[in-house]
Amino acid sequence: MILILLGIVIVYVLTISWLIYGFTKINQFEYIGLPPKTSFSIIVPFRNEAENLPVLLESLSKLNYPTDLFEVILVDDFSSEEFKVSGLKFKVTVVNNLRVSNSPKKDAITTAMQMVKTDWVITTDADCVVHENWLLALDNFIQLHHVSMIAGAVTYNCNTSFLHHFQQLDLASLQGATIGSFGIKKGFMCNGANFAYTKSFFKKLKGFDGNLTIASGDDVFLLQKAIAKYPEKVVYLKSKNTIVTTKPTNDWKSLFYQRVRWASKTTSYQSIFGKRLGLLVFMMNFGLVYCFVLTVLGMLPYFFVGLYFLIKFGIDSVLIQQTNKFLTKYKMRHLLLSSLWYPFFSTTVALYCLFGKYEWKGRRF
Repeated sequence: MILILLGIVIVYVLTISWLIYGFTKINQFEYIGLPPKTSFSIIVPFRNEAENLPVLLESLSKLNYPTDLFEVILVDDFSSEEFKVSGLKFKVTVVNNLRVSNSPKKDAITTAMQMVKTDWVITTDADCVVHENWLLALDNFIQLHHVSMIAGAVTYNCNTSFLHHFQQLDLASLQGATIGSFGIKKGFMCNGANFAYTKSFFKKLKGFDGNLTIASGDDVFLLQKAIAKYPEKVVYLKSKNTIVTTKPTNDWKSLFYQRVRWASKTTSYQSIFGKRLGLLVFMMNFGLVYCFVLTVLGMLPYFFVGLYFLIKFGIDSVLIQQTNKFLTKYKMRHLLLSSLWYPFFSTTVALYCLFGKYEWKGRRF
């Protein structure tokens, strides 16, 4: 068993090192010198977001972009109260979601697509805030590159609590793996809170056909379908101007269900690299939990579990630090404590995915 654990450690270190290398291969793009010309439709699926939507719309009103070149389509997924919009200088349309599948968010995007008249579509979430140069940087990148799909970065707006910074470090590791995978030509993941593609490309891919039975994954499955068929058309835009900020959850139960929802998509990945990376990360985390239990039972020396943790902590820290530096100006907090707690948390999430259900927007899946 020791030899198996050592093998997992070696493969893990080599794989994360590869992702770290890939991260450095994606150049940052901050150019915003070209006059804007791209038209955008911003699609925002929502359910009971009366508190968050005004904040998002306020950030959109501050965009450094002509208001006649973008519109916002809010798709109401059966909220308990009707959301009304007024007093904005750009076009905002509120429509009701047309449910036809097991995935509310995919249905919402498909519903909005019937109304889109622009070349490009961007999806984001109701609890997000966008950078003032979000559309301008996207527009300039589109003008300089012949692409059809663009993945972008997402970060959290954290307070000082351990729960919030645990989520930020976790997100930094996911974003680091995302950027790194694009850098090594193995892109497999993105975030629907900052995801852009052309309407024609969406139609060419036949939208979400093939994964409508899975509740989430409006972003990842569409990306993987695109990369499998047209890899040259899909890119990651590594730009501080396009980072979207969202809210972390405020309790551990909500965080657990959120991560279960994210993890439940892994077994349905079209990307072989994505599946293997997910399995490797699980095995590494489970291995640390396993070693800890054996150490407590006196069946393994403290030296071994300590070395195992230090190796994992060391390589993870490099990826997290370089990603966090890109995502936010704030220093990392609780890195050691988070690294100690994360293997137990993620292992529980992964095992729960095998048989448990999760809650999302007041529904169980």
